[in-house]
Amino acid sequence: MAYLTAVEIERRLGALAYVQLTDDAGSGVADLNRVEEARASAEGEFDSYAAARFAVPLDLTGRPELAGVVKGVVLDLVAYRLHLRRPPVPPDVARRYQQVVSWLRRLAAGQAHLPSLSAMEPNGTRGEVARTTGPRREFSRETLRDS
Repeated sequence: MAYLTAVEIERRLGALAYVQLTDDAGSGVADLNRVEEARASAEGEFDSYAAARFAVPLDLTGRPELAGVVKGVVLDLVAYRLHLRRPPVPPDVARRYQQVVSWLRRLAAGQAHLPSLSAMEPNGTRGEVARTTGPRREFSRETLRDS
């Protein structure tokens, strides 16, 4: 499930930058393969942080409050990746990328939250950690070795 479309990316960058950042052949037309690479990479980066707490990809269906935030974050990641293809990266794009990564780190650590009116599905693959309490073990490999 993709969070963004190429049209949303073009709208964010503007038509001229969209072509300039992706047109490697000099044809004057955006290379959709380059757009797709940047989109998939940015969505993967977002999911890598979100997966610390939630099942990914996030289901944005019927959650406009969540979709707006996720799309905005992923668009910032895409913009940075596309600008990396044609250095130097503009300072505002680099600054926004750093802010997004900082927020994603806080999200993964549970210090930032996603706005959702319904409960988010937790990441079920993280597993549970077993802990025990009680007295110290009387029989262990070490104590049985001496017998």
